[in-house]
Amino acid sequence: MQPEITVSTIVKTHEDVTLVEKAIRSLFPDWDCEISGAQDIFPVAREESKLSGKSQSLSGIIEYCSNNRILDTAFDVMTMNLQDDTTHFQLSRQAAFVGKVAFVVEEAPLGGVMEVSLQGDDLGLWIEQLTWHEGRNSIPRSLGDDLSMGQDGTPIEWFDNKGRRTMNIDQD
Repeated sequence: MQPEITVSTIVKTHEDVTLVEKAIRSLFPDWDCEISGAQDIFPVAREESKLSGKSQSLSGIIEYCSNNRILDTAFDVMTMNLQDDTTHFQLSRQAAFVGKVAFVVEEAPLGGVMEVSLQGDDLGLWIEQLTWHEGRNSIPRSLGDDLSMGQDGTPIEWFDNKGRRTMNIDQD
């Protein structure tokens, strides 16, 4: 049931390929991508290029999200573009370079992005199970529920501006 994971990025002419590779491998250590070993020297003569390769696991991302209690955010972002059995999402390369996970939902940040594409059977269910945590016993989440973030990354508020709960009020 493990989906096929593809990680891609565009390396611009002003970027160091080895640093881009280091950023990607910090989250995807098994990333299988052929990269030219030639060092760029000034002036850089190459055009921007696309690096793309496969990975076997999202464990680095999921572990980070679990430790930082953002598994619901991961669930929302990973399913935001889900169509049939494929989805894609973006991560900040600059955050990855220092071992952090930052999901990109709007414009590309300084330092570029890596695009993660997933393809596999029952992908929505797989992502839901992958991002499951104990808090979902109290506040269940499912694909396409009313608790997911907006397309622009805005969160669903659980409390109003006076601190009153806006969720599960009928369970009091």
